[in-house]
This record gives sequence, structure tokens and C-alpha cells, in this order.
Amino acid sequence: MTEMRALGTSGLTTPKLVLGGNVFGWTVSGSEGFAILDAFVARGGTMIDTADVYSAWIPGHRGGESERYLGEWLARRGRRDDVLIATKVGMLPGEGGDKLEPARIAAACDASLKRLGADYIDLYYAHQDDPDTPIDDVLEAFGRLVEAGKVRVLGASNFSAERLGRAIDASVQRGLPAYQVLQPELNLINRDRFEGDLQALAIDRKLGVLPYFGLASGFLTGKYRSKADLSKSVRGTRIEGYLDAQGLGILAAMDQVAVETGATLAQIALAWNAAQPGVTAPIASATSVKQLEELMGAIDLELSQAQLATLDEASLN
Repeated sequence: MTEMRALGTSGLTTPKLVLGGNVFGWTVSGSEGFAILDAFVARGGTMIDTADVYSAWIPGHRGGESERYLGEWLARRGRRDDVLIATKVGMLPGEGGDKLEPARIAAACDASLKRLGADYIDLYYAHQDDPDTPIDDVLEAFGRLVEAGKVRVLGASNFSAERLGRAIDASVQRGLPAYQVLQPELNLINRDRFEGDLQALAIDRKLGVLPYFGLASGFLTGKYRSKADLSKSVRGTRIEGYLDAQGLGILAAMDQVAVETGATLAQIALAWNAAQPGVTAPIASATSVKQLEELMGAIDLELSQAQLATLDEASLN
């Protein structure tokens, strides 16, 4: 039986892996993408994470490609009751302005719902903080969506501990729906964007935590060991900076744990992530059914305290 973890006090639950939707409509399309999504659900997965801005960074794309693709899949399978859809607002300018202006939140939500072919969004994130819009105005805009039944649960991504704490306090004071889920960056390479004040806040406020970049753009799969390997991915330029003493040391420690467990490096990276205090489940993307099956193996992988310590020692050096 797959372990289900509560997303804080939101009422939502997920296994120890959330499927990243950034690749859909970008590097994955057609029947292969549908097969990945079908396999994810068949294997016990429940939550798929996307955003309105995916994949606006590609020439000829305008954003919304991932949501539209997921909408096609949902329509094709004819049911929604066994999956949770998380999407985001705040990085794609459009009708109503940009960032988290109230008019933008309202328009972006309706546009996301249309692309998804859905009546509601299970988890709706502020994709990034907006220091130019008053916190109360942002919360009131999100609150209207919750009241209208368009959104079930609110989340925050890429927020500082100070700003997230202020927003949660304001929600309590105003009687408005609060952010209940946090999506920070966290992996064995980059830990400081979550660990410390933000992690302490998440634990103290009982937030669900779903970290992104759990595989460090693929580096922690172990297939990038030298600069010659960088051509294997469209993210090669991002990965190049990890090929230093620390990065290679982390891979060496992961290789050791792989020998002990029989697990792949990707599974080890995700299992380490899921074992961190406060973390509910990491997010990872797959571009083939074979890759998806490998990632899902992380759900059942439990690393020992000694193995976690080995990885921590390499990561913190």
C-alpha cells in the first residue's frame, strides 16, 4: 500500500512524489505524454504540478502549453476524481496586469481553468512573491477564488520566510484563506533556499512542502559526469556549474548508497528529499514511461540514517 502524506492541514494528500508538468507541451507531447500521465496514476501517483507560464520560454510558445496538454489528457480519460491538479499564477503577464495584481489573479485563474477544461483547481500557487502589490489585496483576490469554488487550496512558491510569514499572519487577522502549501527549491546541490528560516516556518505553521528541482535539472541522475555529457540535455548550460568538487562528491556519495540499496541515483535523490524535515514530497518530471517508472521507485525507497548522513556530509562540504 502506497504511503500517503498529508499536505499540511489542507486536506489534500499525495504519495512521496509529485509529477512535474513543465515538460508537457514542450519536450513531451502526443501519445507519449498521455502514456506517462496514465502510468503515473496507475502506479499510485495523484498530483500533477504545472503553471500558466509553462512553457513561455520556448520560441513560438506563449505560456499555457502544459495546462492545455493536461486538459486534453483529462478530457481523454474522462475522469478527474483520482488526480489533483496544481497550477500557478504570477510569472506570466496578461489580462489584468502581471505578477499578483488582483485583476491578473482573477483573469489568470479563469484562463487556466479553460485550458485545463476544469471547474476548479485543487492547489493554486502564487508562483512568486509580488512586493509591489499589498499583501491584503493579493489574499483577498485569492480568497474570492476559493469562495467561488474555483480553487480548493492556496500555495506559495519562491517566497522568503519573512514574506510568507507576514502573508499567513494577515490571512489569520483578516479571516481569509491562507497559504497552506509551500513550493521551494530543494535538492542535494541547493539546500539554502529552503533550509533555515523557511523550513522552520513551514514546520511551525504545519505547511505542506513540495520542493521543485529535486533532481537539480537532471544532474542528480548521474548521467552528467563531465562537460562532454552536457549535450545530453537542453538544460546542459544550467548543469555545467554543478560539475565542481562538491557536485562530483555528491555523485560519489550517491554511487555508494546505490551500491548499498540497489536504487538508481534519481531514486536516491528523491528519497533523500522526501526524508527532509517538513518535506511532504518532491516534484520531478519524466520524459518517457521508462523514466517515469524509475522515478516512481523513489516512493518505496527508505534510506537509512547512515545513508542520509553520507549524503548530507557530501552535500554540505
